[in-house]
Amino acid sequence: MKILTVLGARPQFIKAAAFSRALHQYPNIKEVIVHTGQHYDQNMSDVFFEEMSIPKPKYMLQTGGKTHGAMTGKQLEKIEEILLTEKPDVVLVYGDTNSTLAGALAAIKLHIPIAHVESGLRSFNRQMPEEINRILTDQISDYLFVPSLGAKQNLLREGIEENKIFVVGDIMYDVALYYKEKMVKPSWFDALNLEKFILCTIHRAENTDDIEKLSNILKGLELSRKDIILPLHPRTVGKIKQYGLIIPSNIRVVDPTGYLEMVWLEIHSELIVTDSGGVQKEAYFHNKLCVTLREETEWVELVSSGYNTLVGSNSELIHSTLVSESQNKITIKDIYGDGNTAENIVKILESNQ
Repeated sequence: MKILTVLGARPQFIKAAAFSRALHQYPNIKEVIVHTGQHYDQNMSDVFFEEMSIPKPKYMLQTGGKTHGAMTGKQLEKIEEILLTEKPDVVLVYGDTNSTLAGALAAIKLHIPIAHVESGLRSFNRQMPEEINRILTDQISDYLFVPSLGAKQNLLREGIEENKIFVVGDIMYDVALYYKEKMVKPSWFDALNLEKFILCTIHRAENTDDIEKLSNILKGLELSRKDIILPLHPRTVGKIKQYGLIIPSNIRVVDPTGYLEMVWLEIHSELIVTDSGGVQKEAYFHNKLCVTLREETEWVELVSSGYNTLVGSNSELIHSTLVSESQNKITIKDIYGDGNTAENIVKILESNQ
């Protein structure tokens, strides 16, 4: 059996590493990895693949830096060429990027079964390109691997046949458990002299490209009077300077961290504030409450269970939530499986061949 995996961004590689490790128990299954190059990431060096125990891609495509349509079209063209050469039994895609949709479209045109990991997630905001990618990929997939019962219900409401849906848990839980043992303390941390801190990430364009939203977020963080560590991408730093905003004194801005350092910061923080979908779940996996700088989230189970609070860019709501939530503790429940999602996926694919 040959599985061709299509990936486009660093978070997808980290998830795919869990799947690749599970494949080691199945010598009859071969995996071919395609990296579309959707997101150029200078941190994805040889060291990255070695430290994270991630197999290197067989194919490296250069399709980033284009509009959504041009990028997806170029990916579709190149992936189709690879599929004609490799002739895989299954094409496996993750999440909701343009690479996800392109891989699925290329596969269905060639009548190759599609496996979609992280299927069934919905933010119910169709202004987000990721939402469109999720919906379209789910509609044409043959194996829909969902992280939760809520995700399954979303698919059933959209008319997906139940026999195609598999509740396997969340592969990010596999990842969180594995890399927790390999976490690395940032070399700069001790110099901050912080006994307790809140970890914050801000990267979504809807926040960074809007001066009012970004200003309100910084104001809300300032009002909390909490010590905050904020790993910030140079692009966002540039936006702050462009808008003439001042970073409050209680916020320690640091350079973007590697994944293993990020895990250490998440585990040792008292609370996590983010607009990242992935970090919301990582907060839960590491027993941290999360305050989300968005109006909606695809991880609705975390909101309904009280682990995650949506505050948007409302400065007063950010302030009050940070103050109240930092006093609380959580006990993890079995919302997203038991940490054996990758193994569950491999077993299902293997048994259906």
